[in-house]
Amino acid sequence: MSWQPCDEPKSEQTEDPTFGDARSVDLIEEVIVPRARDLGGFEVRRALPAAGRQMVGPFIFFDQAGPSEFLLGEGIDVRPHPHIGLATVTYLFDGEIIHRDSLGTLQAIRPGELNLMSAGSGVAHSERTGDEERQRQSRLFGIQAWAALPKTHEESSASFAHFAASDLPRIEGEGKRVRVVMGEMFGQSSPAAFPHPSFYAEAVLAPGAVLPLDPDYDERAVYIASGSIDVAGDTFEGGRLLIFKPGDRISILANSNTRLILLGGEPMDGPRHIWWNFVSSSKDRIAAAKEDWRQGRFDTVPGDTEDFIPLPD
Repeated sequence: MSWQPCDEPKSEQTEDPTFGDARSVDLIEEVIVPRARDLGGFEVRRALPAAGRQMVGPFIFFDQAGPSEFLLGEGIDVRPHPHIGLATVTYLFDGEIIHRDSLGTLQAIRPGELNLMSAGSGVAHSERTGDEERQRQSRLFGIQAWAALPKTHEESSASFAHFAASDLPRIEGEGKRVRVVMGEMFGQSSPAAFPHPSFYAEAVLAPGAVLPLDPDYDERAVYIASGSIDVAGDTFEGGRLLIFKPGDRISILANSNTRLILLGGEPMDGPRHIWWNFVSSSKDRIAAAKEDWRQGRFDTVPGDTEDFIPLPD
């Protein structure tokens, strides 16, 4: 998706972990409360980047889209826009999005599937509700994350890969259902390749189920998409990103029917600059990308050439 700035004050972006249980304080580094923005009947809640926290592993951008319901003829229309230096990781819980990009890709994404687009040196894409979905009442609920590319891959050629739900490993049992979207977890590896040690997974938990999160990576977080969890005696409701300290095995207890996104990885190879839809280790590279989009030097999106998102002022 395209970056839409959120104007809420910084004080609404994070919570200090002032919990009653000292062990919880030891485990949790930060709790981020996403900033909410209404895009005309379609709510987006942004957890990353946040005040004081740019990335978790390579993940530099994390948006919850919806849940939203659309009436007949309605939907989302994210017009063509550019990216550099990142990979978009799109995963839905409900609904459908039609992805088009300047590589010539036309791909619908549905719940449990993964769209992974690596922008590299530059790509443009659009995301819209398809014509069939607009002919009925529809819903949309999902996550789009951006993973910053390592410096060695920032100027690689753009690419796109789609993975069906059946392509992604699924682990079930003891009231837990986990789908490994990227990386390796619980002894299963996703076929989705990303050039930096990282993980990304969906976990659906029944009340009373306990999900372990081992210290396999230095940077780990869990996003509560719905439901409620307990960590070391403290309760956390939906719409929170919990960032854990390295080194400890975490046990997550579901207090209700709960859906989580688990994400993280090894620290990136240095900080990143982020402006609009561009991510780079170089300010000069972002300045060049701005001018390329302004001057129309990005390739167009086949099948979606009537309009585009202009460069912000």
